[in-house]
Order: sequence, then structure tokens, then C-alpha cells
Amino acid sequence: MPKKGDTIDDRTLLQGVACRDRGAFEELVRRHQASVYRFARGLCESDAAAEDALQETLIAAYRNAASYTGASSVRSWLFGIAFRQAQKLRRRRAGEPRFFDSLTDLGVAAGWGAIEDPEELVRAARQRDCLQLALGDLEVEERAVLVLRDIEELSGDETASVLNLSLAAMKSRLHRARLKLAARVRNRRCIDGS
Repeated sequence: MPKKGDTIDDRTLLQGVACRDRGAFEELVRRHQASVYRFARGLCESDAAAEDALQETLIAAYRNAASYTGASSVRSWLFGIAFRQAQKLRRRRAGEPRFFDSLTDLGVAAGWGAIEDPEELVRAARQRDCLQLALGDLEVEERAVLVLRDIEELSGDETASVLNLSLAAMKSRLHRARLKLAARVRNRRCIDGS
């Protein structure tokens, strides 16, 4: 591990994790757990499921750090693991009731936190809840591409890599997901606050 105040890149940290350097793993977790959680939250039905996916992702990253090839960024590699872990959890929990917690942690309602007018707060909460339900109507693959591109702001190439798609297929899926989400939002009248 570097001295205090030094910075170290993610690839070097991951090499340390592969050698079971606890400090390197802690730093990697510190850097990426929030974005991996946001991504998992966009795929999972609840905060608890997203936490489970995050934990499984971190365990898998620790166990498989030596298998990292460097073909993508460490962040993209972690998102790929998180995507597979969220899918596993979804299959495992297929028989459980489906519900969605708040999407606030995803940053979808980032501008709504500064509202001070009580009526505006209520309207914003209704919009957020409506958007949350509309996003929940999408398939997990559609939510994944939306969260990676529009919330986590990964590049097209990185998003395609995480989802194991060609760039053209990722763009097509993203376009369809955006259209589907927009239709769901219109159908639910989220914009009007209804």
C-alpha cells in the first residue's frame, strides 16, 4: 500500500487485492461501493436486495481479483459482477412478492432534495414514486442499460462490455428502454404529479 496522501490507480489496487492485501481491498471498496450500490439498486426490487447484491459483488471481486484481465476499467469490471449477482438474486427471489423502495439513492431525483415548499415536496415525492414504479415496470436488462448510461454515466463501450453486448446492441437496447420508460411515465402521468 502507498504512504498516506499518495494515490494509487484502481488496477494497482486490484493487483493488491489479488495478493490479499486488506488495505487495497478496503480502498477499492471505499472508491466503488456507492456507485456499485446505485447500479445494483437500479436492478433490484428493494434496498435489501441491492445490499445483498453489493455484498455478493464485493465477495466475488475479492475472490476473483486475480482473474481481472484489464480489458475494461476496474469500475466496469465491478459493474459486470454486480449485474450477474443481481440476476442471480432475482432468479433466487423469483417467487417472492415484488416491490420497489425509493430510487432517491440512484440520483434520479437529485434536484428534488433542495425543494423547501411543502406542496412542491409532495408533488416531487409523487413524481419520484411514479417514476420508481415506471422504472420497476421495465425488465432488468432495460433497467441495467438505463442505470449504467444515464445514471452512472458509463461510456457506450463500457456499458456494452458490462452487459456483454455489442455496442450496436447496447445502443438499440438503450433506445428501446428509454422509449419504454417514457411511455410508462406518460401512462402513469408522472410529469403532472398525478
